[in-house]
Amino acid sequence: MINKVKLRNFGPLRNVDWNNLGKINLIIGENGTGKSFLLKSMYSAMRTIEEFGRGNDRRSVNEVLSEKLYWTFQVEKIGDLVAKSYNEPLTCEIVFEGNGFSYKFGKDTTRTVTVVDNKVSRRKEDSLFLPAKEVLSIFHLVIESREKDRVFGFDDTYYDLVRALMIPKKQGKNYTEFAAARRELDRILGGKAIFDENLKKWMFKKGNQKFSIGVTAEGSKKLSILDTLLGNRSLTPGSVMFIDEPDVALHPKAISSFMDIIFLLAQGGIQFFLASHSYFVIKKLHLIAMKNRISIPVISLNADPEREPDYDDLLFGMPANSIIDESIRLYEEEMDGILR
Repeated sequence: MINKVKLRNFGPLRNVDWNNLGKINLIIGENGTGKSFLLKSMYSAMRTIEEFGRGNDRRSVNEVLSEKLYWTFQVEKIGDLVAKSYNEPLTCEIVFEGNGFSYKFGKDTTRTVTVVDNKVSRRKEDSLFLPAKEVLSIFHLVIESREKDRVFGFDDTYYDLVRALMIPKKQGKNYTEFAAARRELDRILGGKAIFDENLKKWMFKKGNQKFSIGVTAEGSKKLSILDTLLGNRSLTPGSVMFIDEPDVALHPKAISSFMDIIFLLAQGGIQFFLASHSYFVIKKLHLIAMKNRISIPVISLNADPEREPDYDDLLFGMPANSIIDESIRLYEEEMDGILR
């Protein structure tokens, strides 16, 4: 697992020092506080570790990281990622299984990060990123923009996910927790997303009928993506999964079921990092933590970049933050109206 992440001057993130990470970890905060930035910073580091030295790839770790940052954040020059209002360099450190991966660079860096230190052993597992927007209905656009046009638009979180989804389903017995998660997904969805080789597009199969993925509910497409990644073994024990806004397009009951599935997969060896501003996500994970007596670390990012993030653990209660405060305020407003 990722044990620790430490960032300085990374875009909107002035200072992050998140320790003692768990199997499930939650990032919360208002819009624009840097939740997606934090997810992508960890993702780009993990994918660099995984891609470096794999197969016949002879790129240096510096080259792999530089390409990953360029296509994940899609900036004209990598130095644009450094916080604008400070003169200090950007630094990033990820501790994985007790070993460090770190780098730093300044505002004048163009395309290559020269200072990289990698102590993490090579991995056969893959980290994946599930963005807020589903990709099944746009996968051909993602591939074309990246492989043919080589233009900004869909970043590497989309491109890596699309490539993983195109891996054929593998036969044979799946890992116990993964098989259980897929059964639960099948119960919720009532069908499966399949790739039609003749039409060269994704369809949703329910019983003997096939439907265009374009007319399938957004929430069903999101859950179908997870089911596909489990079915083709893109996700395995040891994978790290980053999910941006897991609540998008899901009603509260589905959110609750989704969090239960994430807990099940975490017990099977996948580490999760979720970024959300949903009260339902926070509350459900709090209940999971209490029921199962497990640690679910939380970082609360603040709108004021000068203010340090708050660090909590859902095992010990709901964190104090604007999301919870607004939920309480609405409840008090409702009760005030009833009691008048």
